[in-house]
Amino acid sequence: MSFNREYSVNKTLTKDTVHKKLSGVCGGIAKHYNVPRIAVRAGAIVALLMFPVATGVAYLVATLLMPSKISKY
Repeated sequence: MSFNREYSVNKTLTKDTVHKKLSGVCGGIAKHYNVPRIAVRAGAIVALLMFPVATGVAYLVATLLMPSKISKY
């Protein structure tokens, strides 16, 4: 039994260096999940106000581990 993967999209999570404010993490997440960048940034701010240490550590880890890729638009 063979499996044809022609229809699958190879989509990776990368930082968006074109539309970045700090490091491009929120822009990369928004592009990967196809949601508005402002919604992801607003969610990050709300999370930062509610859980400042956890959100700060998660953002720092994401900044260090997510690869950078320049957007084409």
